[in-house]
Amino acid sequence: MHRISWILKMALRDFRKNRVKLLLFVSSIVIGIAALVAINSFGDNLEHDIDSQAKELLGADLVLENNQPIGDQELDSMAQELAEEVNFASMVAFPKSGESRLVQVRALEGDYPFYGQLETVPEAAAIGFKDGAKKALVEKILMDQFDAKVGDSVRVGKVYFEIVGELHEAPGQTGITATVAPVVYIPMAYADATGLIQYGSRVNYQRYFKFTENTNVDDLVKPYQDQWEEDHIDADTVEDRKRRTGRSFENLSDFLSLVAFIALLLGCVGVASAVNVFVKEKLPSVAVLRCLGVSSTDTFLIYLTQIMIMGLIGSILGAFLGTLIQYVLPQVFSDFLPVEVTVQISWASVGFGVLTGLFISLLFALLPLLKIRKVPPMMTLRTDAEVAKFVRDPWRWLVMIGIAVFIFGFSLMLLDGWEQALGFTVFVTFAFGVLWLVGTAIMWAIRKFLPLSLSYPIRQSLANLYRPNNQTISLIATIGLGTAMISTLFFIQNQLLDQVQFADKEDQPNMLFFDIQTNQVDKVKAAVKKEGLPVMQEVPIVTMRLDEINGMDKSENNELPDDDQRSRGLYNREFRVTYRDTLVESEKLAEGKLYKVESEGDSIFVSFDKGYAERTGVKLGDELVFNVQGRPMTTYVGSFREVNFRQVSTNFLVLFPANVLEKAPKFHVVITKSKTDAQAAKVQNEIVRAFPNISVINLGTIVDTLEEILSKISFVIQFMALFSIVTGILVLISSLIISKYQRMRESILLRTLGASSPVVRTINTLEYFFLGSLASLSGILLSFMATALLSIFVFDFPVRWAWAEAAVIYVIITAITVILGWLNGRNIINKPPMEILRG
Repeated sequence: MHRISWILKMALRDFRKNRVKLLLFVSSIVIGIAALVAINSFGDNLEHDIDSQAKELLGADLVLENNQPIGDQELDSMAQELAEEVNFASMVAFPKSGESRLVQVRALEGDYPFYGQLETVPEAAAIGFKDGAKKALVEKILMDQFDAKVGDSVRVGKVYFEIVGELHEAPGQTGITATVAPVVYIPMAYADATGLIQYGSRVNYQRYFKFTENTNVDDLVKPYQDQWEEDHIDADTVEDRKRRTGRSFENLSDFLSLVAFIALLLGCVGVASAVNVFVKEKLPSVAVLRCLGVSSTDTFLIYLTQIMIMGLIGSILGAFLGTLIQYVLPQVFSDFLPVEVTVQISWASVGFGVLTGLFISLLFALLPLLKIRKVPPMMTLRTDAEVAKFVRDPWRWLVMIGIAVFIFGFSLMLLDGWEQALGFTVFVTFAFGVLWLVGTAIMWAIRKFLPLSLSYPIRQSLANLYRPNNQTISLIATIGLGTAMISTLFFIQNQLLDQVQFADKEDQPNMLFFDIQTNQVDKVKAAVKKEGLPVMQEVPIVTMRLDEINGMDKSENNELPDDDQRSRGLYNREFRVTYRDTLVESEKLAEGKLYKVESEGDSIFVSFDKGYAERTGVKLGDELVFNVQGRPMTTYVGSFREVNFRQVSTNFLVLFPANVLEKAPKFHVVITKSKTDAQAAKVQNEIVRAFPNISVINLGTIVDTLEEILSKISFVIQFMALFSIVTGILVLISSLIISKYQRMRESILLRTLGASSPVVRTINTLEYFFLGSLASLSGILLSFMATALLSIFVFDFPVRWAWAEAAVIYVIITAITVILGWLNGRNIINKPPMEILRG
């Protein structure tokens, strides 16, 4: 007990003298702990709110959905309340502006939502639009886009509706879904009158149920599930929606926690670097303690206690800051959240953050602290005496293994499966390894090849990068990785946008007209040609389902063991196919061959997209029985195609030969290209005015929408990456302050030897310029590597080097480094050497 008291007393006594330096050590982990606590608290609150607001998410106790009218169900008589909805994608026109847009039309009957509400302005419009008149609720984003006001009209198909309310929120609706598919609500009584529900339209029928309060809905629906699956009816209960939504946002929370973990690892590098400098300064003091008879273990424990105290303080500060930051996160993620998140302190997250911060402070400080155990008493007499070879210390390797296990274990806790955790650990190790190699190589090259012909300030500033107690490698690792995250985000975002800029590519169409009925095809083509636009493709489309695969239907397939089952998606999906005997530009034959049907008795060989076939287990020669509008049709898999779905074309998973489906019910797609956005808008509005049932995809509008979505996503990722950048800057600041004494001695020596203040200022500025340049260029180099790998192996598109964006990032990071360095050293440079020495 006396020994422990003495160690604690010595640690506190030394702490009073070095508290500023020790506080700087732990400042590196504050942001990382704050990010971790904020994300975990946000995740806990979100999970609680999804659980408590699950009924508001669904708006009912049970929802049945099908692409055919659902028909009478036994459950109808058991329900306390029922509501019906028919929803489909369609063009709506705003007569006031003469413009139109593709939206999601929802025709509603009944008092849905039973839980929660349609939030509208004015508030009474949520109920008033169902009073039997031709009234509509229009999504706020649409109202803003077309400068529409309450009281204006909107045309849905053949019917004009009065806009009686601006829709702000609906059950399960988020800002992103509103951007992609804005909603217009109309009364069910006018759904047929619009003329939009006809063959080829993607129509979903939904029935909403509300049961008595104590009804166990999951048990209630079990007897009907097999029949619903046979009828392709999807059933969604509150528990189903809760699990699905919770799983989706659990994945988001885990991803954000990984980003916070990277920021924390950057702080760990800063801690290790700062403790390394601190230990080097303390070696003479350690040698004195050894001469006085203090054991190497007790000496080690004195400084370990200091780090433990500072780690605890830093963790508590980080947890407090993280608790405050969580109040901002619901606003940051507002466009992605289906529920309103309540903010409250999550003590479990706070406790986890404090313990994590304390643990990593000790773990990453151990590497440099272990040197203290090897300090000989001889260092009191010989300041140049070498510490025993640290690389031979077995404890060093044990700590390094512990660090790797910690990274793997933490990522395993956040990711599904050890493979992903191992991949993340390898990525982190690789990233730090690359940055360490870059820093080491640069320092070696400067020391080896520094030209004597350079001016003195440049030579001195470059030499400072490898002087004793330099922080070059640690700063390149921390600032470089933060820069890499931001850079990769920008580069990938720009490449994604480049790939979807269809409207600017001369050989690519930019307008698609679909849901065209057979008797309208010639008129639509004539209208397009009248405006001077080419008809680049006119494609018939037939809808069908798959009944059997090699003689096995859906129910028989479901009875097989999981490993032997075919993908259920084959039986459950509705296929939209076309027929032709040739390939188009976006396709190429991968296996087999295209077979023609020349007489009525010929076998029918179809062609599958190769990727889809591999995912679902379809093989060449498989016998498939399709249900074409109630008529069974036996086919065989004759070939696989590689389909470029990124190319603007009518691309299909399944291709039939000609002379088979010509008499089947079908609709058509016409593709063209406009020269200007104004011409595209004019043609779109005229087609919609003449043919209300036809929908138009204007790829220029899609690009604008995608840019808006990517900007929202990138804002979230930038916000998270900001933690890494701020951590890197804190490490930079602490490194500059920690090495201030070393720089002070160098500046005094230079001033004593006759160097003027401007010369010393130039040396320091150039050193920070080189340091910032190396850190930012290393990060940009790593981001180029990441971008290339993602482009080739994930997105499968050509690599584009974003030189302009890289230059901007380089300038910003370098400027921050120079400014911080200048602020840190300005007092030293402006004072006479004697005044500093006396101080």
